[in-house]
Amino acid sequence: MSALDIYSCRPLRPATLWRVHAPTVAIASAFPLFFATALNPAWAESGSNAISQLDSIVVTASANERLLEDAPASVTVLTREDLRRRPVYDVADAVEGTPGISLSGVGINGKGISVRGMKTDHTLILYDGMRVNQSGPLIYGSDFEHGWMPAEAIERIEIVRGPMSSLYGSEALGGVVNVITRRPTDEWINAFSVDGVFPDNGRGADRHRLGAYVSGPLIDNVLGLTVSGEYQHRQALYAPKNDAASAYRETSMGYQKSMLGTVGLTWTPDARQRVDATISTGKEDRWRNSASYRSDDDIRRQRASLSHSGDWQWGKSEIRLYRTSLKRTNLRSDGAHTGPHEFTEEVANGMVSVQPWSGHTLTLGSELRKETLEDPVVNLAGKANATHKAFFLQDEIMLGENWEILIGSRFDNHPNYGWQVSPRAYVLYHATDALVFKAGAGKGFRAPTLKQLSPGYRATFGRGSEVFGNPDLKPETSVSYEAGFDYTADTWNASAMLFLNQVEDLVDTHCVAGCSGTARRYEYININKARIRGLELGLGAELPWNLELNANYTFLDATDRTSNIRLTDRSRHAANATLTWHPAPDWSASVRVQYVGSQRTTSASGHQPGYTLVSLYGSHEVSRHLTLRAGIENITNKRLADDSVDYTFADEGRRLFLGMEMRF
Repeated sequence: MSALDIYSCRPLRPATLWRVHAPTVAIASAFPLFFATALNPAWAESGSNAISQLDSIVVTASANERLLEDAPASVTVLTREDLRRRPVYDVADAVEGTPGISLSGVGINGKGISVRGMKTDHTLILYDGMRVNQSGPLIYGSDFEHGWMPAEAIERIEIVRGPMSSLYGSEALGGVVNVITRRPTDEWINAFSVDGVFPDNGRGADRHRLGAYVSGPLIDNVLGLTVSGEYQHRQALYAPKNDAASAYRETSMGYQKSMLGTVGLTWTPDARQRVDATISTGKEDRWRNSASYRSDDDIRRQRASLSHSGDWQWGKSEIRLYRTSLKRTNLRSDGAHTGPHEFTEEVANGMVSVQPWSGHTLTLGSELRKETLEDPVVNLAGKANATHKAFFLQDEIMLGENWEILIGSRFDNHPNYGWQVSPRAYVLYHATDALVFKAGAGKGFRAPTLKQLSPGYRATFGRGSEVFGNPDLKPETSVSYEAGFDYTADTWNASAMLFLNQVEDLVDTHCVAGCSGTARRYEYININKARIRGLELGLGAELPWNLELNANYTFLDATDRTSNIRLTDRSRHAANATLTWHPAPDWSASVRVQYVGSQRTTSASGHQPGYTLVSLYGSHEVSRHLTLRAGIENITNKRLADDSVDYTFADEGRRLFLGMEMRF
């Protein structure tokens, strides 16, 4: 399956297939190539042939295995081949350019993943279906949750658009990104990669990466081993020389060095059961310079999991126990250190799927989750925690050969809010073998963070301004609707999806004292209501001369209903596409274009101009053991941070990419 959400429209499979159910296939609509070009569309990185890879299996959206074309939700699948074609340093890099996805700033050039215009902390990140701590709402500029796995260890990434709180609870208000790892096979697999990105601006930002993946059987058909690791290094990108800068030369993008390692065992005692145990650990160093101080971060992360899955005569079962922790220590040259911060999640969950009646697949599950935050300013004790309890149920109902209905709901018990109900319903109708219609509605919620809820939380920023917690906050909620179609012909694919999100009780800060001066007092309150609606279009086609085209376009209308003005940091138009050429079986080349439209910002001008980035990539498979890759990114040398202070991100400008993968 390519990065463009194209899936085949075959008759619905019976629920007895138990395919890993992930949200629906993406949305592509038959908009002509000339129309895409007129909109300045960007050519998103496509994977292998979008038309031929029609039997992808997904696992994120319904807890049961399904073919992608039968998934009741909007989903994009990025394959391992997609990730190999260009530099991918974290999950945000991987998903950029997919339909309905945009990268939004979280401060200090950090990037968060926004789904259909929702806030970045409304996107839940999963690794093999297990959640990781969201650091962005707790630490300014943090995007640490995106770097838990090297690209060599990833089998695929499933991106679900729309609320998935009916299965995953809080944080899945906007959507879910699930990173699926490779599993050991009956043969040893060894893959080693080295690549680098070299800007020609003379101001730094060189980037280097080493990645490794080894897996195979320790005991044939019984015990398998997986080992993966990664080393990354990025130099600081310095802003244009400013003689007025004091203390340190200013940086647009900070220095980063990280190391990550994972060891996993897979035990299959018999044909019906599988047990997986995994331990990951990582260390990361970052620093950046402002005009008056230097800030250094030391980040340590750990993850341990144990899971059991069974395929029985009466149905299927799964049990997971896992723990993730992230600790960040900060030092600043002016003495204004923050933290240290350490947040931990301990989770136990399980589910069973049965077929009690013909045409019904019933899934029941429960979860117990404890989150703990250690932070000197969260309260007087410097520590806060919360225990969440939940259960969910879901029924997938077959109505004849062409209709399927999914209904389900999750019930979360939050220590501050009691029971929260997150229902979802979805309908699929296969009008023909080539045409499928789909529609659905769902409700999602996100509980405020432990900091935001703590009555003792008090943080200082700027010139003596302070922000205080509020235990009376309500959870953020969203009711979402979507409807569309997908059409699949022999050599081309097209689909479209309309969506509407009604969001209420968004958490924001509000000035309550000293608002006319520099030392202001803020408090977290629920103030905003938002309406986010839009259209997602996509097209994939096999063209003459061994060419492939994949393109998508997203229109977004995001309005603050309180003030009746456009929401900030959301472009109204975005388009992506990739044109790939295969002159020979062992050669490939692609042109990738990304267009991001203008948007309102919180900068002084209040406006960020639109921009287009063009990149070229190529690869040559020298042998079955060696593949060489090269490319030029940002060919037109668009330097966002240099052109205007209104851009959210700094960009290195034109840069050369070189890479090599060895397999044994």
